[in-house]
Amino acid sequence: MRLIISFVLFFVINTAFAQHINALTEEEYLILQDKIRLNFNANVDSALVYANQLARSNNNKHLAFANAAISSLLQMKGDVKQSQEKYKKAFFYLEKMPESRDKTQLKSYIYNYGGLSEWKRGNFSKALEIYQQGIKLSMQINDVKQIFKFKANIALINEGVGNYQLAIRNLKQLNDFIDQNESVFTKEQLLNYKSNVNTGLGSSYESYYMKNVSKKHLLDSAEYFYKKSINYSQNFAENKIKAKLSLGNIYNWKGDYKNAEKTYYDVVFLSNQNNQKDILCVANYNLGDVYFTTKKYDKALVFFKKCDSLSEITKVNEIDYLKSNFYQAKIYNIQKKPELAYKHSRIYLDNYEKFEAKLNTEALEVNYKQGVDDLTDEMISIEKKYKNEVFLSRGLKVFYVLLFVAIVFLLIKNIRDKNKAHKKMNALIEEFKANIEKKNNSEILPEEILEEEMFELEEIHLKKENVTLSIDEAKENKIVEKLLALENKLEYLNADFTLSYVAKKIKTNTTYLSYVVNKRFGKSFGEYSNELKINYVINEMITNHMYRKYSTQAIAESVGFKNAVSFAKSFRKRTGVSPAQFANNI
Repeated sequence: MRLIISFVLFFVINTAFAQHINALTEEEYLILQDKIRLNFNANVDSALVYANQLARSNNNKHLAFANAAISSLLQMKGDVKQSQEKYKKAFFYLEKMPESRDKTQLKSYIYNYGGLSEWKRGNFSKALEIYQQGIKLSMQINDVKQIFKFKANIALINEGVGNYQLAIRNLKQLNDFIDQNESVFTKEQLLNYKSNVNTGLGSSYESYYMKNVSKKHLLDSAEYFYKKSINYSQNFAENKIKAKLSLGNIYNWKGDYKNAEKTYYDVVFLSNQNNQKDILCVANYNLGDVYFTTKKYDKALVFFKKCDSLSEITKVNEIDYLKSNFYQAKIYNIQKKPELAYKHSRIYLDNYEKFEAKLNTEALEVNYKQGVDDLTDEMISIEKKYKNEVFLSRGLKVFYVLLFVAIVFLLIKNIRDKNKAHKKMNALIEEFKANIEKKNNSEILPEEILEEEMFELEEIHLKKENVTLSIDEAKENKIVEKLLALENKLEYLNADFTLSYVAKKIKTNTTYLSYVVNKRFGKSFGEYSNELKINYVINEMITNHMYRKYSTQAIAESVGFKNAVSFAKSFRKRTGVSPAQFANNI
């Protein structure tokens, strides 16, 4: 009997306590909502704690918001399945609410979190679709703050997929939007939003530069906006740290290693203060990169090792871990430490395939300064160089002998191929240097040059002549003249320099254009386009020493190739060597 009474008392007390927890007031809901938002980017675990507190409420509105926030936070921790379940749950509770302004606003909040989750999964088009749905709802109820968030996220999506000019235009319009609605925001919100917009602008200009490395002025624009963001971020530690990290990258791009080093150390200090281990990992990698570039290899190793340790803790810094081990292998190779060079080249190669698959799905490459396309070849060469030594030390002498014979055979073949390729490459370099010198010494006017080129084009023999099509010679000359004008404007560096695009640009049709290119240049339009791009790269490599330092991926993007593989193939066909070999031998 006593046991039954105790049980009943326990049940009554527990029920009363549960009701007390579940009975959240509107004020308590808003406080928890603010805490979730405040910690959302700065501290995911803390944000999850507050979201789970809110999820104990028995109010459908509270439950809908809580589940949407939890969904996005779980995605940030990499739990896709749970994230998707919570997102569905948010809509389940939303549908229980009566139609009202509150419901419309809450639905826009849920869309915002849903877009963030899809973005984190790399589904940019799905994220954009969700943001577009959300912005319509926010406009219906004139929710200025939420409109700002959607517009900012759409701009970042555009940057993520490579629409840098559109992203810049979006963000500048967004900056005007903030100024026009200044009265709606608190002073703190205004500064925070201004900080985010300027960081976005800096990032878009930096990414745009990475695709167009000849446009140095883009780096100056990026630096200007990052510095503005830092000024607006005095009260926002996370914003300030990210803007400073990006500013350090700009200094690094410019070769201003002293300022890059100082800025990265500042980021390390601020990241430690604010427990931002993921950014701390990036800052340590970047310091290692600066010291590697300036040939301070022992210091570089210290920071690369710190980066490795932090990436083990964060689980979100795979790219930094991968690049760090690449450089450690290079350093140990320079220092003639075969065991360690082999070890780190193996770590790089073991993780490369998994990382490459992710990288191919991600359009956004923020702070990624070294391409991965040519890195694998270098790692494989280091691995081969030391693999026999490591195995020999473990008693595999027979394997060593066989490997040695194979390497000797490959070396002899490689030397022959290399000599042949070098002859071709040196002839090309001399040809381009002579052309550059001729161009510099020439005083012929552009119109006269055009006429000269037209005359030379008349002399080219056709590879493939379309006998069934006949165009008036004056019309042919006009098409060629317009093509050469596009060449002078470097239009061919754009990724959309296709047959249909050019035909539209010079106001002709694709059949005529294809025929004229075939007849006058003796090649298909695709071959003609690729040759222009490759010739531009060769010229830049010869005349611009900074250009030689860029990765194959960066160079490919700078001349409008969709991927580094097709670019490298076209480059090798033209020169006989890879872009990296060409750059190293100039």
